[in-house]
Amino acid sequence: MRKAISQSVLYQALVVPLIQLFVFVAISLVVIGSVVLILAALFNRPVAGGMTLLQFVIRTLPQVAIDGLVIGFLYAMIALGYTMVYGVLQFINFAHSEIFMVGAFIGVELMLALAIPSTAPLMLIMAGILLAVAAGMIGSGLLAVVIERVAYRPLRGAPRLVPLISAIGVSFFLQDAVRAIEGLLNNAFYRNYPSFPVLNQQIPLASFTLAGQLVQMQIQAKVIFIIIASLVMLSGLNFVVNATRLGRAIRAVAQDRPTAALMGVDVDRIIMLTFLIGGALGGATGVLFGVRVGRIDPYVGFIPGIKAFTAAVLGGIGNITGAMLGGIVLGVLEGFAGAYLSQFTGGAFGAEYKDIFAFAILILILMFRPTGLLGEMVGQRA
Repeated sequence: MRKAISQSVLYQALVVPLIQLFVFVAISLVVIGSVVLILAALFNRPVAGGMTLLQFVIRTLPQVAIDGLVIGFLYAMIALGYTMVYGVLQFINFAHSEIFMVGAFIGVELMLALAIPSTAPLMLIMAGILLAVAAGMIGSGLLAVVIERVAYRPLRGAPRLVPLISAIGVSFFLQDAVRAIEGLLNNAFYRNYPSFPVLNQQIPLASFTLAGQLVQMQIQAKVIFIIIASLVMLSGLNFVVNATRLGRAIRAVAQDRPTAALMGVDVDRIIMLTFLIGGALGGATGVLFGVRVGRIDPYVGFIPGIKAFTAAVLGGIGNITGAMLGGIVLGVLEGFAGAYLSQFTGGAFGAEYKDIFAFAILILILMFRPTGLLGEMVGQRA
C-alpha cells in the first residue's frame, strides 16, 4: 500500500507537471505559429532572397521556434526564483536578477580557473560546466540566504513597498560590487566564458519539405544541455515542493503562515530554505546563460530578470509550472519577433524592438488577467 502511494506521489510530482508543460508548450507553439503564418499570408509580398514573405516564414518557422524555446527555458528557470519567493512571502524579490548575475560570474571564474582546453573531450567539458553550475548554485544560494537575513527579514512586518525598495537597493549594490571586484581583479568588468567548438557545432534535427519549401532544423549541442538541465531542475523542484516534508512545510507557510507556526513549522527556517532554493536555481541558470551567450557583465541580469518576472506573471506568479509555461511562451514570442519583425515591417522595425513584446505582455496581463494563465499559488497545490 505504501509503495503504491509512493508511486502515486512520484507520478503527481514528476510526471504530471512535465506532461502539462509539454502540452502547454505544444499548444503555444501551434497557436503562435499559426498566427505568424496567417499574418504572413495576409501581408505576403516579395522579400530578400527571391522569396515571398510567406515562403520565408514557412522555411524558417520551425528553426525559429526551437531558438525561441531555448530562450524561453532560460527565462523560465529565472522565473522559478521569483515564483518560489512570492509563493511563500507574497513579495517580489527584484534582487533575484542580480543573484542570477552573481551565479554567472562564479561559473565563469571557475571555468577560467579550470583552464579546460578548447579541444578537450566532450565529457571533460561537460564535467567542467557541471562543476561551474554546482558552484553557481552554492554561491548564489548562500547569497540569497544572506540577502533574506540582512535585507528582508527585518522588514517582514513593514508595508509591502518597504521591502520592495530594499530589494531594488540590494540589486544596485550587487551590480556595483561585482563591477568593483572584477575591475580590481581583472582590470575589466566583463568576462568571457571559454568557447568550445564541440558545444557550438550544429546538430541536424530534421530536413523536410513543407508547402514546397525546404525546411532544415538544427540545434547546438550546448542548447540540448541547457534544455535537459532546465527540465531536470523543474522536475527536482516539483519533487521537493510536492513530495517531501520540506515541500509540505513550504506549502503550509505559503498558505497560512501563522497556522503553520502553531503546528510546529519553523517559519523562519522555511523562508530561508525557500530563498536558498530560489537562489540556487538562479545561480545555475546564470551559468547556463553565460555558456550560451559567452560574454557577461554586472548588468547582464537586469533585462533577463525583468523578462523572467514577466514570464512569472504571465504563467501565474506563485505557480511553478506556470512560471515554466510563461517563460517558454515569452521566449517563443521573442524569438518570432526577433526573426520576423523586420520582414513584416519592411525594415522599419528590426530585432532590437523585440523587447517591446515582453513589456506589452506584462501590461496586458496585469490589466486583464493579473492572476496569469495558471494563477495558482504554491500554497494551494495539493
